Amino acid sequence: MLAVLLAHAVATALAPLLVHKWGRKAFYPLALVPLLSLVWVAQNWPSAGRSSTVDVPWVPELSMDITLRFDTLAAIMSVLVLGIGALVLFYCADYFQHHDGRIENRLPSFAAELVAFSGAMFGLVTSDNLLMLYVFWEITSVLSFLLVGHYAERITSRRAATQALLVTTFGGLAMLVGIIVLGNMAGTYLLSELLESPPTGVAASVGLVLILVGALSKSAIVPLHFWLPGAMAAPTPVSAYLHAAAMVKAGVYLIARMSPSFADSPVWRPMVVSLGLLTMLLAGWRAVREYDLKLILAFGTVSQLGLITVMVGSGGSDMMLGGLAMLVAHAMFKAALFMVVGIIDHATGTRDIRRLAWLGDKSRPLLIIAVGASASMAALPPFFGFVAKEADLATVLYTPTLGAFAPLVLAGIVIGSVFTTIYSLRFLFGAFGRKGQPEPSTRVAEMHRPERTFMIAPGILAAAGLAFGIWPVGIGGVLEDYADTVPAGNNEYHLALWHGVNLPLLLSVLVIATGVAAFVGRERLRRLRTMREPLGNADHVYDAVIRRLDLWAVELTAVTQRGSIPATQSAILTTLVLVPTIALAVGARDR
Repeated sequence: MLAVLLAHAVATALAPLLVHKWGRKAFYPLALVPLLSLVWVAQNWPSAGRSSTVDVPWVPELSMDITLRFDTLAAIMSVLVLGIGALVLFYCADYFQHHDGRIENRLPSFAAELVAFSGAMFGLVTSDNLLMLYVFWEITSVLSFLLVGHYAERITSRRAATQALLVTTFGGLAMLVGIIVLGNMAGTYLLSELLESPPTGVAASVGLVLILVGALSKSAIVPLHFWLPGAMAAPTPVSAYLHAAAMVKAGVYLIARMSPSFADSPVWRPMVVSLGLLTMLLAGWRAVREYDLKLILAFGTVSQLGLITVMVGSGGSDMMLGGLAMLVAHAMFKAALFMVVGIIDHATGTRDIRRLAWLGDKSRPLLIIAVGASASMAALPPFFGFVAKEADLATVLYTPTLGAFAPLVLAGIVIGSVFTTIYSLRFLFGAFGRKGQPEPSTRVAEMHRPERTFMIAPGILAAAGLAFGIWPVGIGGVLEDYADTVPAGNNEYHLALWHGVNLPLLLSVLVIATGVAAFVGRERLRRLRTMREPLGNADHVYDAVIRRLDLWAVELTAVTQRGSIPATQSAILTTLVLVPTIALAVGARDR
């Protein structure tokens, strides 16, 4: 594990030099770093219920030892992080073929940041020390800020980068407080030991809520979801990697890691299930209203992160299996679709579905890739998205962990899945359909044909979605190894393409039929569409909060920074005396 982190650190340092020497073709050798790391993962794959650890003393007085643990869940996440990371780096070589000089000058730093992000995510999912996990957590936030703000000359990019940093860092700081609370209560900051003997009580519940704030903010769950659609200002490789397969999965990973021990906590399940379900519904509704291809996928990502959060956070082995299956399926089809959008944008110069017509006729290979990935997103057989959605419906229906709320959760997932079908069709038809026009639109007529190598990475991911759909046993056993470690549940469900005619299958048919009918009748339904978003616009709330904080800062500065040295010294000395006194008083009372 240390060798993987070291390899990424060395590649990060060398990336600017390689790009200066070879230009965009340097992404090919850089892609070998996560690819060879993936080989290490395959060679050291943990057996069921077992794990390997690395412990390097660093700052033992502060419990900051570098402790890494490689178990089944870490291995699953590592495959997504490293495998899709290698494909995205390979994709970058063609993506940056037609860019102006200003962007080319920033390409060396972009390459270094993308490789560093791959290494930071690997460190995050393998960290057993919660404090080290937090360090990697914040490194990914900083790298996300730099990558989202790559087009620094654009005000939209600068705003999106700042917004993503503020929201995820706010969540991260809340999580740090929660880590300290739970770590002090348990007497250890090792995640594995904390999960073996989880603390209870009011203080533990407060710590759990704070950790969940960090996890939910990272995975763009309502009400901290708005930063992800804004982050679409980033280059498409960033969207395909960070915002489909890696960074946004960090929060889901932490929930999946902690759920076996804390799902029965009084605050855990109500918070995770309610916010996850609300996210799935609201973001799905927004996705069917968008015209920008990346925004359709972005809101779709938020929606499905809500579904994954419900599944992995509810407790129970069968629901964990369904959640992990959807996590893997989503990473494959959504990363592929983001790459498809990048190719469309390069070839036509637009992502607006109102300006695209006949693209499917002009680029059949790209159409085939998009159809495969979209079919998996819409949960159509025989793709892995269908297998995962069947698992979700079946396990919610039959797993006892949700109790009397199971029918309500099931109804929410069914309605959210209808939205998924609609925006999958909206994406596919909007990008590739003829739309009743007698000839290609201007943008499509003037497009240049993308290079064949440009389609390799999304093609591999779309093909993987089909392969695992036909042969789900190939991945089902791996996911079950972790799901079986969850104490609650029946441990009876297994991933398969065909479970016979049952209620989950009938619900899938209902979802697809309703979604297709709604899409076909979209002109009539458009008249019923309200102009206002459900529950308002969270982006506007963010702007209002930032403006209010700016005003408060000015007012506070006017009071505290008056240019008087005695007044400033008095404030410093008062703080120096009061804060330790209060802390000592609280500590004495607790003892």
